[in-house]
Amino acid sequence: MSEVKRVKIKVRTPSCVYVGELVIPPMRKRVSDVLNEDSNLFINLSNVVINDDERAEFIALNKNMIVSITEL
Repeated sequence: MSEVKRVKIKVRTPSCVYVGELVIPPMRKRVSDVLNEDSNLFINLSNVVINDDERAEFIALNKNMIVSITEL
């Protein structure tokens, strides 16, 4: 069985920029696979830096608020 993959990404919303780790489950291969999953309205990030100054251990972002995502 495949292991989970952790990818560092930058997520831009209209009001904030989030940099954190996205977990890609074993049955998925890419960030876009997680984004295109219709069953989940949110993406979960861990070890998050918000706007280059605030830190959070975990954050759930509504996918409808995302303007862009960059894999780092």
